[in-house]
Amino acid sequence: MRKVVLVTGASSGVGQALCQRLLAEDAALHLCLACRNRGRAEATRAALLAARPSAQVSTVQVDVSDLHSVLRAARELRRRFQRLDYVYLNAGIMPSPHLNLRALLSSLFSRKVIQVFSTAEGLLTQDDRVTAHGLQEVFVTNVFGHFVLVRELAPLLGRGDSPSRLIWTSSRSARRANFSLEDFQHSRGREPYSSSKYALDLLSVALNRNFNQRGLFSSVACPGTMLTNLTYGILPRFVWTLLMPIIWLLRFFANAFTLTPYNGAEALVWLFHQKPESLNPLTKYLSATTGFGRNYVTTEKMDLDEDTAEKFYRRLVELERRLRATLLSAD
Repeated sequence: MRKVVLVTGASSGVGQALCQRLLAEDAALHLCLACRNRGRAEATRAALLAARPSAQVSTVQVDVSDLHSVLRAARELRRRFQRLDYVYLNAGIMPSPHLNLRALLSSLFSRKVIQVFSTAEGLLTQDDRVTAHGLQEVFVTNVFGHFVLVRELAPLLGRGDSPSRLIWTSSRSARRANFSLEDFQHSRGREPYSSSKYALDLLSVALNRNFNQRGLFSSVACPGTMLTNLTYGILPRFVWTLLMPIIWLLRFFANAFTLTPYNGAEALVWLFHQKPESLNPLTKYLSATTGFGRNYVTTEKMDLDEDTAEKFYRRLVELERRLRATLLSAD
């Protein structure tokens, strides 16, 4: 039976590279591009079909920061498909990133220089904002919108004899110190991106605890440091160009500098081929690239506990219930 794969954020960056690589791995699958911008989605679809004319590629418009859009897209997907085999929850934002130059210079002379450059630990802050539904934009885009989408797609997940897979694009920058269960939207902090990625890790663990027995499995992956629109928001392109000799040198000491979306998709593609029952739900799968440009996958034990993951999951369920009652009833 033809596999059906849904990818959010598929029109650029690692999402677009993932789609190209998935079709190279299995040209018989049906690939559905879930994108905010319909024009860019169609352009990506056309490019994929130009490379592989016999491929089955469709699009669906969804803005995961807008819960009305999420519900409409989910209804459309339930109408089109009988099941989903893979859902890549990849769309995400890092709004208005600010580089802490003092922390950057300080890290150059510390023992943690490689770790800091690999994870951007303590280097970046962001200016978040509140959406029309009263949610923090980074939280709803990176976490909650996807959570609602998964809940809405439940009738298509885990159907039949084979399991369904959720694969989240997380980050090495996901840090426990930047997440608070009492402020899980990170409304009072300055590192909402790191907080949201840690929240994804928690959510993945909780989903496995609650739904493995129903044939639904969840994994998290990190694409590494790539030069994409997101990183170009941190520093201008010409600065990255000037830094490239240093970054290439660092690749011999730190494997996180994947640099290109193609390389960054390595762990996401690797997970496509794995039996979900064989994967550790407490492990994050990391795309890595050697100094000589060879791609491979490595692992990292996530710094979390399952009780916190379960509590976070229950709070998301409650938040969804309240929003349905107050904001989504007219949709």
